[in-house]
This record gives sequence, structure tokens and C-alpha cells, in this order.
Amino acid sequence: MRVLCAFPEAMFSSNSRPSPCLARVALFLALLLQLSLSSQAGDRRPLPVDRTAGLKEKTLILLDVSTKNPVRTVSENFLSLQLDPSIIHDGWLDFLSSKRLVTLARGLSPAFLRFGGKRTDFLQFQNLRNPAKSRGGPGPDYYLKNYEDDIVRSDVALDKQKGCKIAQHPDIMLELQREKATQMHLVLLKEQFSNTYSNLILTARSLDKLYNFADCSGLHLIFALNALRRNPNNSWNSSSALSLLKYSASKKYNISWELGNEPNNYRTMHGRAVNGSQLGKDYIQLRSLLQPIRIYSRASLYGPNIGRPRKNVIALLDGFMKVAGSTVDAVTWQHCYIDGRVVKVMDFLKTRLLDTLSDQIRKIQKVVNTYTPGKKIWLEGVVTTSAGGTNNLSDSYAAGFLWQSRLGMDYWLSLLYKRLIGPKVLAVHVAGLQRKPRPGRVIRDKLRIYAHCTNHHNHNYVRGSITLFIINLHRSRKKIKLAGTLRDKLVHQYLLQPYGQEGLKSKSVQLNGQPLVMVDDGTLPELKPRPLRAGRTLVIPPVTMGFYVVKNVNALACRYR
Repeated sequence: MRVLCAFPEAMFSSNSRPSPCLARVALFLALLLQLSLSSQAGDRRPLPVDRTAGLKEKTLILLDVSTKNPVRTVSENFLSLQLDPSIIHDGWLDFLSSKRLVTLARGLSPAFLRFGGKRTDFLQFQNLRNPAKSRGGPGPDYYLKNYEDDIVRSDVALDKQKGCKIAQHPDIMLELQREKATQMHLVLLKEQFSNTYSNLILTARSLDKLYNFADCSGLHLIFALNALRRNPNNSWNSSSALSLLKYSASKKYNISWELGNEPNNYRTMHGRAVNGSQLGKDYIQLRSLLQPIRIYSRASLYGPNIGRPRKNVIALLDGFMKVAGSTVDAVTWQHCYIDGRVVKVMDFLKTRLLDTLSDQIRKIQKVVNTYTPGKKIWLEGVVTTSAGGTNNLSDSYAAGFLWQSRLGMDYWLSLLYKRLIGPKVLAVHVAGLQRKPRPGRVIRDKLRIYAHCTNHHNHNYVRGSITLFIINLHRSRKKIKLAGTLRDKLVHQYLLQPYGQEGLKSKSVQLNGQPLVMVDDGTLPELKPRPLRAGRTLVIPPVTMGFYVVKNVNALACRYR
């Protein structure tokens, strides 16, 4: 999640919609992908099914799927979440125990929860249970501090009990918190544009709340430590990190670790550079801190969490892998599609943007395989736009096309993905007329089709079923005829479209024509499919995305775990 996203800010509003930030949490909040170039650019490749203008409505696309063997298997944790430490600043950390929020997060498990972002490298841990507060005069902050004391007292009582600490926060406190968060949003904006960031203090009590949220939600916590605490010789100062490790171990918290956030931006953001070789030594130092601590002696360590692989970033990664390539369990990086300062709504529909991901994967893989062939590569942070996102665009339906290209639009798209998509990737075969490329022109694919075994945890479908997910960026509908092993099978359609008058700028979505909102009691709605009769041609509306479960295919690749 980008730094200025006030994570649960809109989550508790009267319209009962998940916040756009949880969307980006689900969906920046990454992610963690066991990527290989073949699975991104080959096995689940975009399919060339475009055609000449004169044959738009006459061309029938024939679709079949190889069902004998999967071409790739991804982690069940694929599509995970990220929380930026700014939630300490804006006060939302105290509301992570919200029943509604925990319910939303549980819908996306199993997954990772990465606690990291731009303010990672200003985070300091203090082993304090309830630090003294300056009360100030009446106002949102004054009442919230008193309310936090009530939360602390209730937590103390619950510390003696087993199980999750889930609260129903009064509406008045949520309104006050939204008011506070709105004020803090302006402060965070000022920090971002001035590149001057204030330090954040993470107390033991705050860490308890963070871990409680992850544990109650079925998420595995990845904690990104501050890498910018430096000694005079520019080596990493690990004193604060060691204090945090010891406290976490005393509580038996099951955590994986990371060091820093986008180190390639340190000089620009913080006026201090750390090269890849030095960062590699810092990771080796962190591993040496973990090994004597029994609960963390085999804990996973991820990094270096670099940004887009430009020339300077590749140089940093090369130096890091040379020194510490064997130290990390997976190499992590972040991808951003659009510069948020120049984005327009139609930019989200440009196929050239969808295609940038596979090109950047190749660059990362080339470096990683030079030093540690076969090392896991995780796409750990994915955002549709940089610069903190673009108001009314990066949290809209239009942004979903970039996300579904790498998975996810907002919360509901992520929830459908988790419910319907299993880890096994299947090869897709398409027959249909294609346009012939003209000299000097690149033909990009506006209809993209992917196939997986249906999630075996979904008891609505027997093993052997297949889930297709389809992006149609054309401004006309496309017809797909299921052939081969998919012929004459019953299909369940889950079609997502924008809801309301805003069109592609809408922040709400509808599933098969029905708006998606949380139920009044805080539970998730039933995601009802639209059954399509066997043998029916799939008609994909223009500028839409959706999932299509082909039932009872009895696919050999999908019958066994």
C-alpha cells in the first residue's frame, strides 16, 4: 500500500464498502508471487485474438485448455497484503481489532501481511506497554487517546485469554478517527512532497495489536525493519531491530523478516545512499541476529525489495546478489505501472502497460540467475500508479485492468480470485482470426485469457473443475466458444462491472448486475454466480473482467492436490 493511503479510512462508512485502500492493500499489498518468466509471459500468456475491423462481430474465438498436466504451480499465498507503518501516525493501528476489518482480511487468507512501506526506514521500536501521552484540549485526538486507554485496559484483560481480540468499535469513535485521519493525511502529503519524514515509534503494545490482527485474520506477518539506522562507517545499526526481535521472541510471534524498503530511493528520499554490496552485508548481519534466537533460527528472510529495474536498480541488485544472494529465501521487488502525476483514466486500458511487467521480470531474473539460479523471485509490491496514487483513478474500476493482469482490482476482485483460483496453472489454446501486423506497428492483445484449476477449498465445485479469468479491453463484445475438453460443460459466470454513474471511475463494483457491499452484520456477502447453460457461447461485454468456472471437466491436473 502506498504511503498516503489511509488504510481503513472509508471502511467503516455508512455505505459499507471496503476502503479503496484495502483494495490496494489486497492489491498492493501485494502479492508475493513465485514468478517465473515462463508462467508470466508464456504459460499464462496473453492470447492474440484480435482481428480486422470488418470482421469484429463475425469472428468466433475457440477456446480449449490442456487438462492433463499443469504448466506451473504458484503458492496458495499468492495475492497477499501490505500495511504501511503510517497507520501508526494516523491512528488506524488501534482499530485493527475491528470485527469488520478482520472479516475482510480473513476472506483473503491464506496470505502474507507485509508491514512495510515508505516509512519503514523511519520506524523505531520501543519496548513500552503504555507510554505517557500529552492530553491537550478537547478534540478528536483528545477523545481518541482516552478511548485508546480503554482499549489498552480491555487488552490487558484479554491477554489472559486465548483466541482473537476482536472489537465492535462505537460509531462515534470511528467518526472521530476518520476526522483525525483526514487531518493526518494532509501532514503525510506534506512529508511526501517535501521528502522530509518524521520518525515513527512502534511500541510493544502496537506490535501486539499488529500481530493480533495478522493472526486472527489467518495471515503470516512479514516485518520490514528499518535499514537507515546507520553507524558512522555506514554499516547497519541493529540495536532497535535486536530489541524488537527479542520482544517478539518472548511472545513467540511467528514472523518472517525483511530489511528496508526500496533502497534504490534512499539518496533521493533521505539524502543517504546504501549500495548493493553494503546492503548485502547488512542482510548477512540480520541473519546472524536471527540465528541465535531459537524461534527465529530458521525464520524466512526476504529482500532487497528494490523498485523498478532501471539501470541504477539493476546495479544495486547485482551488488546485493553477489554478497547475499544465498542469504535470502526469496528476492523481492516492486512494480509500478504509471506515473501518478500524469495519469488519465484511459491509461489503465493501454495494453502496452500490461506488457511492461513481463519485460521487467526478465531483467530481474537475469541478475538473480547469474548468482543463484532457481532462486524464488517475489513481486512484493504492485501499484497501479506511483506518487501515492491518483485521486479518483488508482482506486477506481479502471485500475482493475492493470491489477487483473497481475491479479486484483479492488477487494472484491481479490476475494473472487482467492475463492475461485487454485495454485495450478493450465495452458490455454485459442483459435481465431488475427490481424496481420503492419510495418512499424506492434499489435498488442486486448483480450487476455488465463486458466487455473478451481480452488479445491471451494466446496461449491468438485475437483477437476477449471476457472478461466478473462480481460476484455476492446470496446466491443467478444464471443468465445468452449471447445475440446470444455465443450458442452456447465459454466458459472462471475462478471465484474463498474457500479453507478461514474463508469470506469467508479469505486464500486457489481457482480452479475448486483452491487457488492458488506452485510449489515459485518459479514461478507454471498458471491452468487450466474449459471450459463451447457454449450452456450460466452459473450464477454466490452471493457470488463470476469471469472468463469467450467464445472465437471474432470481435468486430470486438477483432481489431485
